[in-house]
Amino acid sequence: MHTDTERCVRAVQSKDARFDGVFFTAVRTTRIYCRPSCPAHPPKPENMEFHPSSASCQRAGFRACKRCRPDTTPGSPEWNVRADAVARAVHLIQDGVVDREGVPGLARRLGWSTRQIERQLLAELGAGPLALARAQRAQTARVLIETTAMPLGEIAFAAGFASIRTFNETVREVFALTPGELRARAPRPTGTTGTVRTGTPGTISLRLPFRTPLEPSNLFGHLAATAVPGIEEWRDGAYRRTLNLPYGHGIVALAPRPDHIACRLSLTDPRDLTHAISRCRRLLDLDADPVAVDDRLRADPLLAPVVDTAPGRRVPGTVDPAEFAVRAVLGQQVSTAAARTHAARLVTAHGTPVDDPEGGLTHLFPGPEALAVLDPETLALPRSRRTTLLTLVRALADGSLTLGPAEDREETRARLRALPGFGPWTTEIIAMRALGDPDAFLPGDLGVRRAAEGLGLPGTPAALTARAAHWRPWRAYAVQYLWATDDHPINLLPTEGH
Repeated sequence: MHTDTERCVRAVQSKDARFDGVFFTAVRTTRIYCRPSCPAHPPKPENMEFHPSSASCQRAGFRACKRCRPDTTPGSPEWNVRADAVARAVHLIQDGVVDREGVPGLARRLGWSTRQIERQLLAELGAGPLALARAQRAQTARVLIETTAMPLGEIAFAAGFASIRTFNETVREVFALTPGELRARAPRPTGTTGTVRTGTPGTISLRLPFRTPLEPSNLFGHLAATAVPGIEEWRDGAYRRTLNLPYGHGIVALAPRPDHIACRLSLTDPRDLTHAISRCRRLLDLDADPVAVDDRLRADPLLAPVVDTAPGRRVPGTVDPAEFAVRAVLGQQVSTAAARTHAARLVTAHGTPVDDPEGGLTHLFPGPEALAVLDPETLALPRSRRTTLLTLVRALADGSLTLGPAEDREETRARLRALPGFGPWTTEIIAMRALGDPDAFLPGDLGVRRAAEGLGLPGTPAALTARAAHWRPWRAYAVQYLWATDDHPINLLPTEGH
């Protein structure tokens, strides 16, 4: 959109928050860049230029606005819809691959040359992989500076900078403030002085922004209703779970608020912050554009009343695609409670123990390597289901199958369908939640079929699929609205004591 100057100017002049993260406004006279909804008086159109990313603005020599903080906007929803190599590269950079493996590592994962990656990202985003990773490091550093009492030297390396000098120069260039000045300006709890502190040592508290509206009932209801004891729980108004991260592990608590998601992270290694935030945003689908989604679904007169009842539904994702695939197999043709029981047994027997002083979390979910060597006779599953599960985890363990939003969706679907016991439902639910495909569809799901018949939509999978062609590319969201017509616990915001 950043190339449509007239449309961008109109969005800036109307302070339309729907475009935050879709493009960025750079002001030539002040050398500052803003989000479209910045509360400052809009500059003259002839003084504006538009960029597709904050990294592009920084690369062009613009500093982040101190009022609207454009570096903290939700991510562009474009990357949710697109599944090409550029979108996959963006997801990998968001996960910190460039920081951990460099541009050559990013290239290996995509099957590209480093020159191809540089050229494609410059064309699409106005910045190459190093600039995009640098912008992300700067934002991670800002979060740590403003929300923790960590020494600035430790923050430099935790955020991924190679040296304290580079850290200081980058922060000063991007935010027009030194790290010390950023910390001095950060809000503090009433009655405190000195550096910013959080309630528990090692805990980072931050706000995860999203585009409104957001309907939390099915999102948090689904996570709580399917929570596996030991790795997930609902406590004190928040969904809590353990995280297996590149440098260590962590525990996150996520609570819905009217204009943000309150996020509290406890990490064994602060270098995992960027990756943990990325996973949480995908879990809650926070980069979605609910207005675009709902407008398309409302165009179907039979679906419109359901959308209007509670607009802004999101598609629950996952923090660990391999974990979700295993749980999807355990959930085949059984109740939600039975699926939780099967998963809890695996967690207790094969998961890595963790300490949780604040709650009842006890383990990390076992990885494919641990599950690939388990004795099938210990599984309280039908023989065919055991074969399906073991074939899946062995493929994940040896790398012949990889899952995640950075993978090619259709190629991954084909690999899943080739596994024994993988039918359309299992393949599509993994595509929906582990691959992040907003157009994944479950026409054979019993809940979807019942809801469709109740609304007067076609009841057979083939006829419903034909009708759903008008909902593309948002059929996964249509599934959430269809499920919402039932009173199943997945549709209800949890209460205390759940």
